[in-house]
Amino acid sequence: MTSTLTPPAQNPNLTPQNDDQRTIISALKAFLKNKVEGGAAERDQTGEFPFEIVKELGAMGIMGAQTPEEYGGAGLDTATFAMIIEEIAAIDGSLCLTVASHNSLCQGHILIGGSEAQKRKFLPDLASATKLGAWGLTEPGSGSDSGGMASNAKEQPDGSWILNGSKNFITQGSVAGTYVVLARTDPAREGKGKNDGISAFVFNRDEVQGFSIGRKEDKLGLRSSDTAQLIFEDIHLPADALLGERGNAFKDVMRVLDGGRVGIGAMGLGLGRAAFEYAAKYGLERKQFGKPIAMNQNLAFRLADIDTKLEAARLLIRKAADLKDAGKPFTVEVARAKLYATVVGVEACDEAIQMLGGYGYIKEYPVERMWRDNRLTRIGEGTDEVQRLVISRDVLKRFGD
Repeated sequence: MTSTLTPPAQNPNLTPQNDDQRTIISALKAFLKNKVEGGAAERDQTGEFPFEIVKELGAMGIMGAQTPEEYGGAGLDTATFAMIIEEIAAIDGSLCLTVASHNSLCQGHILIGGSEAQKRKFLPDLASATKLGAWGLTEPGSGSDSGGMASNAKEQPDGSWILNGSKNFITQGSVAGTYVVLARTDPAREGKGKNDGISAFVFNRDEVQGFSIGRKEDKLGLRSSDTAQLIFEDIHLPADALLGERGNAFKDVMRVLDGGRVGIGAMGLGLGRAAFEYAAKYGLERKQFGKPIAMNQNLAFRLADIDTKLEAARLLIRKAADLKDAGKPFTVEVARAKLYATVVGVEACDEAIQMLGGYGYIKEYPVERMWRDNRLTRIGEGTDEVQRLVISRDVLKRFGD
């Protein structure tokens, strides 16, 4: 057997709904096929970051997909962005994470909390991918519990700030040019939550001293997506580096993460969809006992179950995206979407490996890479457990006394 199978060219469930979406997705698919697909497996092995591909995506408007046109972006809605992320994930999970985090986290936070001057300074370079963006929340001692944050920024008499601390597992950590970093500026006040007193700062790497890159992570999957530790040693930041309201950044963080969960859900869906499509086509070509293995009811029914779950995940993502675009609350809806889409996406990859048998476990075939890449989606932008916490609180509130 050889690994010459390719997923079906069209998925009727993904047909864009309007001419703009059709144009965008059609151009993106052509780019992914011609410029991305052929090198994805090699980049997974080498861990090489695809700078040139990212620059070309910047020229296409993908790296500033949801940034308004007045700041150099494409100004696309969230539903279209989810389609974009799903398509990229189906070809290269590492590239997908780069696109998703660059758009949703760094640019997302500037759009939510930035002043007009900050938006005009930072967003055009980010939207064009002249600079890549990184968002620093997680630390060695604080993951899901952001209240354990140890990084701190101290205000100086002239209104400037001195930043110290470190961040872990930061996407684009070593390749970014613009950073949004969370740090504690005020002790948690009595009677307030431990997330009180956290502020956000934005700065360009080439404008500060005392900033360095620590360990670059050697990961299970998403190996050509850059992940690194950030170290801050007496970084002097000007007063206008403060992003949003002092001591009250955590509310903006929650909004950033809500938006980011749309992208990570779509990423989990796209990787799962690609594995499912590959396994379905393989199952129709691989013969055992005189017939294609997909014709065995056991395997056919498993394909039916995965197909149904992937479509349900897509609908949950689209619902959350539509609510976000309408300016309505969507925290619970996106928690459901992110939880379900990523769990189902990983399940689809696992089932694909099982259908391919021994071939599914070797690197000649793409489904093992899809599984490795997809496993992160159940952790990033809030773990499964965090999503269940959000959902369960809503359930208890709705049905409590």
